[in-house]
Amino acid sequence: MPPTTSTTTTTKPTPSTLKSALWLLIGRLVDEESINLNTNATPQFIGALTELVWMQIENVVGDVEMFARHAGRKTVAVEDVMLLARRNEGLEAVLRGFVDGVGDRE
Repeated sequence: MPPTTSTTTTTKPTPSTLKSALWLLIGRLVDEESINLNTNATPQFIGALTELVWMQIENVVGDVEMFARHAGRKTVAVEDVMLLARRNEGLEAVLRGFVDGVGDRE
């Protein structure tokens, strides 16, 4: 029997692949909430919500990359994300709790 080799190739997802995955996830979440609220959501609503979330993701990515560049780094760090969240106390608290939880596990 010939030996089997496992080669894993990792390909970088394209923006269209990521956007499709986001659309699928948002569609599932909207469907769940629609069932809970006994209402319907149109595909147009799901598409519009996906576009809104995608634009917000692009804005966040641009901001944290700019913070990293300003600090002289090529890689985004936790402090860049925390800097972005500084004006949203609720988000900052959630992120801080997550970061502290990850630090506790390490």
